[in-house]
Amino acid sequence: MARTFESCASCAIHAQAICALCDADEMHVLDEMKYFRSYPPGQTIVFAGDRLDFMASVVSGLATLSQDLHDGRRQTVGLLQPSDFIGRPGRPIARYDITAASEVLLCCFARRPFEKLIASTAHIGSRLLEMTLDELDAARDWMLVLGRKSAREKIASLLLILATRAAQNAGPPFSADVQIDLPLTREAMADHLGLTLETVSRQFSALRHDGVITLAGARHVTIADMARLRREAGDGLHI
Repeated sequence: MARTFESCASCAIHAQAICALCDADEMHVLDEMKYFRSYPPGQTIVFAGDRLDFMASVVSGLATLSQDLHDGRRQTVGLLQPSDFIGRPGRPIARYDITAASEVLLCCFARRPFEKLIASTAHIGSRLLEMTLDELDAARDWMLVLGRKSAREKIASLLLILATRAAQNAGPPFSADVQIDLPLTREAMADHLGLTLETVSRQFSALRHDGVITLAGARHVTIADMARLRREAGDGLHI
C-alpha cells in the first residue's frame, strides 16, 4: 500500500537521494509533485523496452536490474537500493527489466514535469550528475566482482555493498556493528553472482565459521568489523 511522508525533508533517504541538495523552496515543489507506488516481491516494476512515464527514488526495499539473453538465460546486472534513482532524462524507454526483490516503495515523479524541473533547478541537476557518476563507478566495480573474484570474495563483496548502503542511509551516530536484513534469497544471490545455490550456502557458512559475519536465521546478518569484510571482498571495490 502506498503511503506519504509529511515532507520530503523527513524522508529517511533524503540525505542520499536525488533531492539531497535541494533548498526549502525546491523541496516544497517536490512535495507537491511526488506520489508513491509499492510493489510486492517478485513483481516487475518495468519491462525492458517499455515506456517509463515516471522517474523515482527507491524509498525502501531492493530491486534488481536484469536482461534476458537470446538463449533464455537471465543475467542480473545491478541492484537498486534505498536512495537509488530510476529513470533517465530524455530516455523514456527502459533498457532493463526492473523487478522488486523485496517489498519496494518508490517515491515517484511524472516524467515530463520532473524533466522540466531538472532543467530549471541546478541542485537537482547537480545531484543527478553525482548519482550517475556513482552508478558508473558501481557498474565498473561490479564487473570486477563478476569477472575476477572468487566465490568467497563475491559473497563478501555483495554483503559489503548492502552493509555500506545501510550504514550510509542510517546516518550518524554510526554503530560498531552493522546489521542488515538480506533482501535477496540464497537463490537470488546465486543468480546475481553467477554461482550455484550450494556454493552460496557454503560460503555463508564459511564466513560465519571464520567470524566475519554473524547470522540470525537465514536473512539477518551482523558485521562487527567492516574493515575485515572489505579485506575479504578483495581489492578494487571502492564503495
